[in-house]
Amino acid sequence: MTTRIYGTVSPEQQKQMSGLEFVQGLAGRTLPLNTIAQTLGYDVVEAENGRVVVALVPTAAHLNPAGTVHGGLTATLLDSCMGLAIQSTLDKGISQTTLEFKISLVRPITPETGLIRAEGKVLNCGRRIGTADGRVTDAKGRLLAHGTTTCLIFTA
Repeated sequence: MTTRIYGTVSPEQQKQMSGLEFVQGLAGRTLPLNTIAQTLGYDVVEAENGRVVVALVPTAAHLNPAGTVHGGLTATLLDSCMGLAIQSTLDKGISQTTLEFKISLVRPITPETGLIRAEGKVLNCGRRIGTADGRVTDAKGRLLAHGTTTCLIFTA
């Protein structure tokens, strides 16, 4: 397996790739993954047109004062997988950014939960607006959280 590198892809380099090429480069480790992923410990593990999966094993470093994984981590996983799912459908020179997202936390997540996966899927992608939904599940397939996003699509 290729070693994971972190950083950013230059705007010039991004403009030369379709959204799918970009997201598959993240999943395939040929492109650097954003540094918030390094800070939080998640990785892009699957990428196809309209669908992206990020994964993480929660640790004690992710806990809130109540002793469960902070909802902000779950929000970040969902924002990442849903936004990247929309990015995966875009042509060269086109990008996206989150306008809004909503999440619902269904079950508590702890370090004992083990591997969690956040899967984002595009619902609709037009010229200016894209929408996607996401689900966070554990290794048994239980729903832990879910969400939706609306992204602005623009010329990069």
